[in-house]
Amino acid sequence: MRLLLLGGTDFAGREAATAGVARGWDVTVFHRGEHPAPPGVHVLHGDRTREDGLDALATGEWDAVVDTWQGAPARVRDTARLLAGRTGRYAFASSRSVYAWPAPAGLDESGPLAEGDPDAESTDFASDKRGAELAVLREFGAARTLLVRPGLILGPRENAGRLPWWLSRIARGGEIPAPGPRDTPLQYIDVRDLATWLLDALEAELSGPYNLVSRPGHTTIGEVLDTCVRVTGADAELRWKSPGAIAAAGLSPWTDLPVWAPPGTDFHAAIHAGDVSRAHATGLHCRPAAETVHDTWLWQRTVPDGEVKLADGLSEEAEALLLKG
Repeated sequence: MRLLLLGGTDFAGREAATAGVARGWDVTVFHRGEHPAPPGVHVLHGDRTREDGLDALATGEWDAVVDTWQGAPARVRDTARLLAGRTGRYAFASSRSVYAWPAPAGLDESGPLAEGDPDAESTDFASDKRGAELAVLREFGAARTLLVRPGLILGPRENAGRLPWWLSRIARGGEIPAPGPRDTPLQYIDVRDLATWLLDALEAELSGPYNLVSRPGHTTIGEVLDTCVRVTGADAELRWKSPGAIAAAGLSPWTDLPVWAPPGTDFHAAIHAGDVSRAHATGLHCRPAAETVHDTWLWQRTVPDGEVKLADGLSEEAEALLLKG
């Protein structure tokens, strides 16, 4: 398999490139040079935001391309148009954010979608991702387009810093406010499981949209944070706080308290209660949460202080306020 990664040097794209090399595939990575390319790949340099940014892709043929672009749909349009006659299939890493808000619990791939324009410059995340989907569909056609719609992505090299923030905070020890209830269900996908499914899907010539996260209830906020305590070996005490106490303190789910959303809300339904049966029917396997947490901590400990991206999370003042509540 001749695979082209547009991106391919950071988190999900890098994991897909590395997994492709491990399968013996001929992998080419097209990137701006902001991060080192993974071992074993061919490297092309370019910047899609520049007028001449696609020159390195003017020649060459590939069986499949994986695009992790986050930004203006017009950049995806230009790339897809350039590659349509020389590439077999186009897999676009989209997002479950493309569904119209609010996305009810149990929503599958047939749900209503956000507005998107394939020729637009960047506007907002949902519209950009939907516009990019439409751009690929227009240039490659439905039969040659794979739309990968993950939700929360965790695992080693995470570049949003949500799980690393919890690990970092818990490693410091002490009393830590934890968003409850403990049994609040979470949906996510380990980046390595995403990459495995994606490459399998390209080999199987799958097309169309796929929600790509674990089944609802694969894990809970309690299991994730308890595992953080265990793997860090920290002298930490989780102090569980109710959604009401968190709201009364003026704190925001997801941003102040990464990963978490209050159960029974539109936010939780959209993030942690989607229907993913289509992807699981094609062989998606999601490893246990304990393995994701453990391996993320092992990776995090190898990175120099200050170089791990961390979500904003709770400030010291907000944490103290919540502990008092």
